[in-house]
Amino acid sequence: MPVIQLRRILAAATALLLTAACLILTAPAASAAVWQPKTPPLSTPWTAQVSPANALPDYPRPQLVRPEWLNLNGVWEFAGASTLDSPPIGRTLAEGVLVPYPIESALSGIKRHEDSMFYRRAFTVPSGWTGRRVMLNFGAVTWETRVWVNGTQVGRHTGGYDAFSFDITSALRSGDNELIVGVSSPIDGSTFPIGKQRRNPSGIWYTASSGIWQTVWLEPVNAAHVTRLDTTPDVSAGVLDLVVQGTGDQARAEVLSGGTVVGSATGAVGAHIRVPVPNARLWSPDDPFLYDLRVALTGNGGGDVVTGYFGMRSIGKAVVGGVLRPVLNGKFVFQLGTLDQGYWPDGIYTAPTDEALRFDLERQKALGFTMVRKHIKVEPARWYYWADKLGLMVWQDMPSLDAVDDTPERSHANYESELRRIVEQLKGITSIVMWIPFNEGWGEYDNQRIVDLVRSVDSTRLVDHDSGSNCCVSDPEPTNGDVIDDHWYQVPGETDTRLPSATRIAVLGEFGGLGRRVQGHEYQPGAGFAYGDLYPDEGSLTNRYVEVTRQVERLVHSRGLSASVYTEPYDVENEVNGFYTYDRRVLKMTESRVREANRHLLAVAAGTDVPRGELVSLRVTTPGYTGRYLRHQDGLARTDVIDGASADLAKQDATFWTRPGLADSSCVSFESRNFPGEYLRHSDYRLRKDRQDGTALFAADATFCPREGQGGTRLESYNLRGYYVRHYNELVYVAKQGGANPWDAAASFTADTTWAVTVPLWRSGADLPLDQARSLRVTTPGFTDRYLRHQNGLARTDVVTAGSEALLKSDATFVVRRGLAQPTCYSLESRNYPGRYLRHSNFRVRLDAPDGSDLFRRDATFCAQPGSAAGSVRLASLNELGASVRHYAEEVWVASSGGAHPYDNPASYAEDVSWAVTAAWAP
Repeated sequence: MPVIQLRRILAAATALLLTAACLILTAPAASAAVWQPKTPPLSTPWTAQVSPANALPDYPRPQLVRPEWLNLNGVWEFAGASTLDSPPIGRTLAEGVLVPYPIESALSGIKRHEDSMFYRRAFTVPSGWTGRRVMLNFGAVTWETRVWVNGTQVGRHTGGYDAFSFDITSALRSGDNELIVGVSSPIDGSTFPIGKQRRNPSGIWYTASSGIWQTVWLEPVNAAHVTRLDTTPDVSAGVLDLVVQGTGDQARAEVLSGGTVVGSATGAVGAHIRVPVPNARLWSPDDPFLYDLRVALTGNGGGDVVTGYFGMRSIGKAVVGGVLRPVLNGKFVFQLGTLDQGYWPDGIYTAPTDEALRFDLERQKALGFTMVRKHIKVEPARWYYWADKLGLMVWQDMPSLDAVDDTPERSHANYESELRRIVEQLKGITSIVMWIPFNEGWGEYDNQRIVDLVRSVDSTRLVDHDSGSNCCVSDPEPTNGDVIDDHWYQVPGETDTRLPSATRIAVLGEFGGLGRRVQGHEYQPGAGFAYGDLYPDEGSLTNRYVEVTRQVERLVHSRGLSASVYTEPYDVENEVNGFYTYDRRVLKMTESRVREANRHLLAVAAGTDVPRGELVSLRVTTPGYTGRYLRHQDGLARTDVIDGASADLAKQDATFWTRPGLADSSCVSFESRNFPGEYLRHSDYRLRKDRQDGTALFAADATFCPREGQGGTRLESYNLRGYYVRHYNELVYVAKQGGANPWDAAASFTADTTWAVTVPLWRSGADLPLDQARSLRVTTPGFTDRYLRHQNGLARTDVVTAGSEALLKSDATFVVRRGLAQPTCYSLESRNYPGRYLRHSNFRVRLDAPDGSDLFRRDATFCAQPGSAAGSVRLASLNELGASVRHYAEEVWVASSGGAHPYDNPASYAEDVSWAVTAAWAP
């Protein structure tokens, strides 16, 4: 919705709210209740702004707006109850509660749990509503709700996450009216969806949010009126498919842009109305444009007029660059998201203000994210409005049943009923691109049928049947989902994630969980935990985030990864994995570095950049040829099929260092991995490998600028603009579409010039002599007489000289073997304990015998890379991301620069991880 239109609506709503506030203040029952706010475990910047006069005063339903309404948020009377069978009609309740904050929250003024409870207040219907029906609306109440008006029960609802309404007209009287809301919210019991709420919270289970937790309001409607607008954009047809839900005969719909009607249509209520949207401006994270919508009932029972909004966009799957990808508006857009759980220390389920609700999404967008996974919770309608307005795609979880594994049969009807209602309620939200019925198998059952249920309500979005279906208590995969969703904490290795299939995209539904406690901003001081190490400061935490994001970046084209979800935007209770502390007051990482890491990942995914300073391989993306890689042979570039069984030389020839462009550092040059100083360059259009000669012509010929391709990167020649690196009949050229040469043929040109920049076919950038004994000498100045050795099963460094004991010399000698877990890397076998290998465990390097596990093989595999000293090597851990073998205070660890531990100290890190490979002390 354009800002001007929204301001007009909100201005009208605000004027009515001022009137409503006066009515509420004069109601005798409301004045009898006294609100005493409690102290929250942490206060947010908005806690102090909350008062009875402004408890979420904003219009609560942006997609179906009426100008007249009466907000019932504020102070109500409250009492716990043993049952809902005896409503306190005509009886004053002793406590005051601030609606709509859940009763466990400090903002409610109650700050305790009740299994059953009553709310009571008075209200007066504005005189201008005479002759119309009066609807009582609830945004959400957990879980069973019964409502009495003037002693008459007007309705009952079950479900904690969907909105509902009751027509209370027949129960009204002139003057003051008594409203009683009874709520049953037992939380535990495996009977209905509760998400992560628990009666006794701990770990990843959080404080319950019982009772009324979203806005309550009244509005007048005609007998014939609209109840919901189901909006489905049809981009290919250039229309909005609109179903006006409600009572009445005919409806007229108008689509507006900037206040101007751009399309209109008339049709029957309940039927599909096709409203033209000519030359549609498409919604995307880069351009979250929203159209306004005005609907009026006409014909018999006409007169109701409502406004709303929508975005034009399409969602689907397509093979892009040889890989099945999700597509937005027909284009692959990497979905870079966070695991947003929607908890607040002062309001728990309910944000203290609308500004706070918006803040969470604005900050995630500012950090460079394009998507939010709304985790195990449904938010108020205004949260989705801000996601639509700000341009963040949304994955919507279904709140889970509280049984982590198998669920009792009695819960299924409740679960499926609420799931259906949630999807129906939210299917008009532009930003939602995917539904997730289950998470990590929690409460999972009949998953194939549940996917079909979701599709029966909304077939326009992808369905991820179970986020994290690779783990935990997940049931076997159904055949009808759209997504292969892996969870890996803290981040997967380069072959860990599952590949996409012919029918399913591949995503990383959760990763990260990097933690840091911030004194003065802890839910329970000293109790904070993370899903891995706790980092001591902003720098070390940011370093790790950048490192794990770089790893995700590698998986986009190497493993066909299409989305990632980082845990998480803010701390939740004692879970300190957030970018922000739970009170939203401290950003725990360096914003600019996070934003740049995210920007680079999105650029690599789009093909407009490539990883720099890394070993890579270039895979063909043309369908039917995706097993081929660019390599050099006899000085010329070509493509060949290369896989794990290929010869070492083929893998090495197909591996290149990415260097800043020799002619322009914003572009890239490719240095041969096994011929240092030689680069890919073009000469007479043919791509070849030549030694750098220092001329400007060579530098220009060897420089290529990354451009967006068809699911990968196109490499445009720096000095032949419009020419791109292309494979043609196994050979490789720089080619111009429609040019004079055979390799310029237009057929499949974009596909043939698009390359997937993948992890290298040969992982080691430095060579070690296979099956030969060697010793490893420290290169750090002042310690160059020390060697890596084992002693009592642990690795350390000691001075070794020609006069040293034979045992010390043997302990400092290792036989170089092919990597136990990766044959292009290395493992180091003890010279004097054959069959035992150096490996790391809890970061300490030690000597152990293989136990047959994959973990051991990975722990004992190191990829050799050039060290900081000439001729030295760095031994990078295969499975501890960003860590290399380092000597530190005589001990030996796998360490990262600026990490969480003392041995990660960045001082002299480059020297400490560089080892000189010398003749063996004990040949």
